[in-house]
Amino acid sequence: MTEARESAGPHARRVPGSPSWVSLMVHGLDATEEFYGELFGWEFRPGPQQLGPYVRALLDGREVAGMGQLPPDRRLPVAWTPYFASDDVDQTADTVRLCGGTVAVGPLDAAEAGRMAIAADPSGGVFGIWQGSAHFGTAISGVPGTPVWNELVTFETESVGKFYKSVFGYGEEPVVSADFDYLTLYLEGRPVAGLHGVGQALPRDRGPYWQTYFEVADVDATLRQVSGLGGRILRPAHDSPHGRVATVADPEGAEFSVVQDPH
Repeated sequence: MTEARESAGPHARRVPGSPSWVSLMVHGLDATEEFYGELFGWEFRPGPQQLGPYVRALLDGREVAGMGQLPPDRRLPVAWTPYFASDDVDQTADTVRLCGGTVAVGPLDAAEAGRMAIAADPSGGVFGIWQGSAHFGTAISGVPGTPVWNELVTFETESVGKFYKSVFGYGEEPVVSADFDYLTLYLEGRPVAGLHGVGQALPRDRGPYWQTYFEVADVDATLRQVSGLGGRILRPAHDSPHGRVATVADPEGAEFSVVQDPH
C-alpha cells in the first residue's frame, strides 16, 4: 500500500461484488466539499444529477468518491455508502429483495455513467449497487485520501453474511475467537470487505451501518485537522494489525475511519 495503484483504471469493468465507489449524501454540499477538500486534498467536478446536485471528488485528476445533496423529502442517513459492482443492477436488486433486503432507490440510470440502486440488507445496513458504463468507479487507490476498506458494523455476522454471499457470491473467512465476531468477505481469493458483529454495543438510534476507511499519511495530524475543520473524534487513534486507525465524524455527523499504512 505504499505506492499509488490504479485500481484496474477507471474504465475497466469491475468484478461483480467488488467495492467500486463510495458516496456521501449530505444537507450542505458546499460546506462538505470544503471540509473534505481541506482534509484529503480533493478537488470537485459535477457528476450525474439524478438524485439532485452531485459532485465527484478527484485526487490528482482521478476520481476517488462522490458527494451529493440530500433532497429534502428523502429520509436517507447522512453516511458514507459503499457501492458494489454488478453486471446487471436490476437483477441484483431482485436478488436483494428475494434474500430479505430492501431496495430504497432505483434501479435508475445515472446519466451516461451507469445504472445504480441503493439497498439495505435484512438488518438495515445501507449499500449501493453500481453497474458502470462510462464510469466504473474509484480510479486510484493506495495513496492518502483514497478509500481502502469498507466494513459493516452490525449485530451479528452469521445471518447477514449469508445475505451478502447470496447476493454477490462472496467467499468468507471468519475470525475464530470466542469474543470477536468478524467475517472477512473474499472475491477471487482477495479480501474485499469486512462484517463486524458488535451485538448490543451497536447504537440503538442508528442500527447497522457500513463504515468506509480512508488512507491518510499521518493519523494523528489528520485528527488535529478534523477538529480544526469542525468535525469530531469518535474513537481516538490506536494501533491495529492494519496500521494506526481512528474514527471521526464530519461536521454533518457522517462517520468514517482513517488509517495510516504501517509500511
